[in-house]
Amino acid sequence: MIVPHVSFLFKSSVFILLLSLSLLHFKPPQNTRQTLALTHNRTETVSGAAPRNYIVRFREYKQASDYRSYLETSLRSEGWKWIERHNPAAKYPTDFGLVAIEEASKDGAIMEIEKLGLVKDVNLEVSYNRGLLAGSFEDGKKGPGKILTSMSFSEGEHSYESELSNSSIHWGRHLLMQKSQVTSLFGADVLWAKGYTGAKVKMAIFDTGIRANHPHFRNIKERTNWTNENTLNDNLGHGTFVAGVIAGEDAECLGFAPDTEIYAFRVFTDAQVSYTSWFLDAFNYAIATDMDVLNLSIGGPDYLDLPFVEKVWEITANNIIMVSAIGNDGPLYGTLNNPADQSDVIGVGGIDYSDHIASFSSRGMSTWEIPHGYGRVKPDVVAYGREIMGSKISTGCKSLSGTSVASPVVAGVVCLLVSVIPQNKRKELLNPASMKQALVEGAAKLAGPNMYEQGAGRVDLLESYEILKSYQPRVSIFPSVLDYTDCPYSWPFCRQPLYAGAMPVIFNATILNGMGVIGYIKSPPTWHPSDEEGNLLSIHFTYSEVIWPWTGYLALHMQIKEEGVHFSGEIEGNVTVTVFSPPAHGETFPRRSTCMLHLKLKVAPTPPRSKRVLWDQFHSIKYPPGYIPRDSLDVRNDILDWHGDHLHTNFHIMFNMLRDAGYYIETLGSPFTCFDAQQYGTLLLVDLEDEYFKEEIEKLRDDVINTGLGLAVFAEWYNVDTMVKMRFFDDNTRSWWTPVTGGANVPALNDLLAPFGIAFGDKILNGDFSINGEQSRYASGTDIVRFPRGGYVHSFPFLDSSESGATQNVLLNSGMNKADSPILGLLEVGEGQIAVYGDSNCLDSSHMVTNCYWLLKKILDFTSSNIKDPVLFSDSAKQDKPLYEDDNQLPSRRTDVNFSTYSAVVRKDLLCRSDSRFEVWGTKGYNLHVRGRNRRLPGYPIIDLGRGLNTSADASRSRRYRSTEKKNSGDSFGNKYLGRWYKDELDMPVLVPSHWLIPLVVMVTGILLFLSIWRIRQRRRRRRRTGSGRLANL
Repeated sequence: MIVPHVSFLFKSSVFILLLSLSLLHFKPPQNTRQTLALTHNRTETVSGAAPRNYIVRFREYKQASDYRSYLETSLRSEGWKWIERHNPAAKYPTDFGLVAIEEASKDGAIMEIEKLGLVKDVNLEVSYNRGLLAGSFEDGKKGPGKILTSMSFSEGEHSYESELSNSSIHWGRHLLMQKSQVTSLFGADVLWAKGYTGAKVKMAIFDTGIRANHPHFRNIKERTNWTNENTLNDNLGHGTFVAGVIAGEDAECLGFAPDTEIYAFRVFTDAQVSYTSWFLDAFNYAIATDMDVLNLSIGGPDYLDLPFVEKVWEITANNIIMVSAIGNDGPLYGTLNNPADQSDVIGVGGIDYSDHIASFSSRGMSTWEIPHGYGRVKPDVVAYGREIMGSKISTGCKSLSGTSVASPVVAGVVCLLVSVIPQNKRKELLNPASMKQALVEGAAKLAGPNMYEQGAGRVDLLESYEILKSYQPRVSIFPSVLDYTDCPYSWPFCRQPLYAGAMPVIFNATILNGMGVIGYIKSPPTWHPSDEEGNLLSIHFTYSEVIWPWTGYLALHMQIKEEGVHFSGEIEGNVTVTVFSPPAHGETFPRRSTCMLHLKLKVAPTPPRSKRVLWDQFHSIKYPPGYIPRDSLDVRNDILDWHGDHLHTNFHIMFNMLRDAGYYIETLGSPFTCFDAQQYGTLLLVDLEDEYFKEEIEKLRDDVINTGLGLAVFAEWYNVDTMVKMRFFDDNTRSWWTPVTGGANVPALNDLLAPFGIAFGDKILNGDFSINGEQSRYASGTDIVRFPRGGYVHSFPFLDSSESGATQNVLLNSGMNKADSPILGLLEVGEGQIAVYGDSNCLDSSHMVTNCYWLLKKILDFTSSNIKDPVLFSDSAKQDKPLYEDDNQLPSRRTDVNFSTYSAVVRKDLLCRSDSRFEVWGTKGYNLHVRGRNRRLPGYPIIDLGRGLNTSADASRSRRYRSTEKKNSGDSFGNKYLGRWYKDELDMPVLVPSHWLIPLVVMVTGILLFLSIWRIRQRRRRRRRTGSGRLANL
């Protein structure tokens, strides 16, 4: 009887073990994705396409014929050919070649070319669309050429409506009034009277050309054509207008420097198109012919076009002063155009005759440095740019407006200032850095605009003249002062004081080295406080150890030390840095200069946790380098998300509103593991496109449930079919561009929110709605498809345009069904609170129809302080049963996109960067790997660095969490675990462990039972052997 019983138990144990393993294996799929077969996002070429042109950059200058022979003798690949360039630069050495490569031979030929020793790199040639009176996009379609923005427009137009703005500026036609000459407004006649008229200054105008023997110009030295059109004439009028502002002599439209030598570079066709190779050749010719000043009234958002950007560096390195328009994408922030946003270029914004910033003038900050750093101050200066008089194509004058008009105003000022310096000393004293020093130090700061609107202020010709008269080569910092008491000029810094425990506040200044094209910082900058309180400030510096060409950066990462947690007052002092440059001709010792940045900072006591909000910048991706689409599909003439998505760019109005409401907002430019959740009331996630590290997902779950962090999420549309419809064919690269993600990366957000049972869908919803009398517009937002029971969900009847191709056609009200769609959800989970909303356009200044700041404040009241608005938490909104949608119905990732190219997460290391608190720089974060001392902030819980900051939740929180679990322990096994098969949603405190706890218990039970039975059987076998041995002995 015993053996059969043991056999039965053995079989039962094996069955239980197998069952436990199967249960452990069976868990809701986290990353199930549908397979998609879509067009490649950037580079798929149309079948049968003609060969494409590529720019082969070399490491040194040689004759083009030499490089042609070099490639022909070195390459074994076929399917390529050298393209001859017949232009004035052909007689000079070059550093690039243009080759046509057949598509079938592309990969092999490019790989072989790049392996050659003299080759620097190979880049696809792109074309530039001038866009004088229009941008690059119209009705959702891209025009020919590189993506550039509108640069100027006629004074006679009834209105100018920025395609990137939600406002119009109406001018209308009016009777012409007698206006002062723009030259007299700057006092040019004072210098004319002294005999300074721009003589012997070589001015390169890169534009649409100029006609010979134009009556307005006395000194047209040379006209060159760099296009594929056989003409030197200006058939559009823009190049002539720009030349007139600089050097015209007609009494009705005087230029600043009438004796300037004009060199007209025709780099745009009559169709306003140009190519990179044309620019590179023209730039090389400007270097070879020793130009003094160069005006470039073009611009666009692509600061990663390396052949172009690096050639601009080379232009300025050769001591050519470049002036460029900052762009006409105002009044939006984060809309700087390249190359004016480069530190070695004088970037010019526009003002009107009342010294107000022109609404069309682009605003800073620069966005190159995001997310780990902070943008630079641009524009450098502003000048009159509205209704400026200039020369017509043949004769007479006209008025234009735009920053491409303000740019030649400054270029004319520069030409006049260059002529002040004797010709034999110009190259010794004048360079891009010294000229910018004279302009920014002499500029008149305007009352009202901040530094990212006006830079140093309005150009002051006479003040700059006084500076240059006695100029000696030196180094300076721009801006030279950061004063928290100077508001609004020092916005956004003056809007929020420093305090202990905050993320570092970063201020990015530009170093101008007038001593030489190259400089060195051999020792770190130093902080010199004015008094004892200044020792409460801790500054870490990041900076250009090598300054080239002429400029570098100095970033201050500022924190208040923990002993200043209760301090309230001002901290003042200076930051100094010493720069060395090689000796000039005839000098023996290196040049040396020390520059200074003055700081006057406001400090406040550390605010309570409930008033501190942390903004996630790390998971935001912008254009460039990828096609990141716009958030509102109703906007047809701006298809790219390129404004930075930063608190101080297109979310700057929201930032001001939160400060007015008493919140303190800090920025996180590193992963979630790099902040201490106990210090913040809410983590704010808005319009995010990147993925998340596994460690981030795990930490956020613990931060919310155990540490009481509030979480507020504002998502965006995500629909693969719509992304496919948004693709466009780029004629210059002969390839299809399709978005790499939607308005937000909903699949990644769903992974982040999965531990809480929340997920967004793939609808694209549009419509108006009202909550308690507050009207709002839902613009291309998404819906909520998963939400736990017990939460509060608000639904409204909206149009779902996800199937309608709204990116290519105007949304039609007919033929679409309105259905109630959940868009707002609020939930308490463990110690924390969560709010999710499917649209961010109501917070984004770029394309806002109506704002939802009122909703954001109510959400933050809930997530930070658990204050429940009676309307948002009405009984009618409470969920009696969960929202649930199958995994295979959730939005899926695109499998045809190499997302790692654009992501800071995919195939990247998890690391806390210099935007994090100093103690975690270079580590994986607080709860993963912490270095530093175990220091206690006064008024805060003791932090045990050995365990990680986010494990020190107090006992009451742990007890509350355990009691919540106990309260739900009466739920049946089916509700807690097997309900996953029946799509029952779980209450949140039980949801997370339910995936592994029950199968683990069953598995352990099975293993113990198996081991017990195995030991019994082993004993019985030993007894049998012993018994049989004894019988044999007998």
